[in-house]
Amino acid sequence: MANFIEEFYYGNIDPQTMGKYERQIQKVMKLLTADEEQLTEHLQGQDKTMFLEYVDAWGVVMGSCTADNFINGFRLGAKFAYDTFVGADDLVTGSGKGA
Repeated sequence: MANFIEEFYYGNIDPQTMGKYERQIQKVMKLLTADEEQLTEHLQGQDKTMFLEYVDAWGVVMGSCTADNFINGFRLGAKFAYDTFVGADDLVTGSGKGA
């Protein structure tokens, strides 16, 4: 990997596939997908419409939460890196807030 930021920009690094629970989540997603397909086939009329609206709304909520968590995690990581390098002098001189 030549440049982390460039690889990330081009989509060659996917944080969502790097989690330790990825296999478990994939199994649950298959179950959810199968159940959704079965319910979509069997429901009729207003029940089907209401279920599909629910599925769509849940997708929007989950997408927003996932994006927010990613952004907040990225910002937190940047703050850690910033504090590591900018606050490094405090560790040497003992003039930091914790001293």
